[in-house]
Amino acid sequence: MILPIVAYGHSVLKKVAVDVDINDPELPTLLENMWETMYNAEGVGIAAPQIGKSLRIFVIDASPFAEGESPEEAAVLKNFKKVFINAEIIEENGESWSFKEGCLSIPGVNEKISRKSEVTIKYLDENFKEQQETYTGLAARVIQHEYDHIEGVLFTDKISSLKKKLIQSKLTNISKGNIPQGYPMIFPSLKKRR
Repeated sequence: MILPIVAYGHSVLKKVAVDVDINDPELPTLLENMWETMYNAEGVGIAAPQIGKSLRIFVIDASPFAEGESPEEAAVLKNFKKVFINAEIIEENGESWSFKEGCLSIPGVNEKISRKSEVTIKYLDENFKEQQETYTGLAARVIQHEYDHIEGVLFTDKISSLKKKLIQSKLTNISKGNIPQGYPMIFPSLKKRR
């Protein structure tokens, strides 16, 4: 089922999410709905807070980023479709690099964000098996972006105060629902679905 995506300004996006109960009988349905919602919105990742659930879970399919990358990076991204449950970033390493990021909860806003080039993450996969893996490049970036969501952090929290002032009217319009969007959303100022 396609769920509405929570827009910028909603309090659930600023909360640190709680661990997922892997015995929850609704978990398989939640995962299915997250994939369907993400694909419908043409995203490469979505975290549970973005659908109004303050849970430590996110899904990623980075295959759209494969085109135009080096053969090595493209090979990783082409098959990078994963579920991350109760994730914990162990460390971030490498050079910091900037890349223009966007977010399904903040449609129409893209800003350059600096992140470390390597991340090591521990998580449960969709079969509830514990994994610990290290990723680099765009895969690391997408993981860090989605991980921020379960920590109550948005990419706009990482931009300078000057840049934030420059986009403040856009952010206000998003929270009020005064934006065109191609997928269902919940706007905090309206307290209803559109």
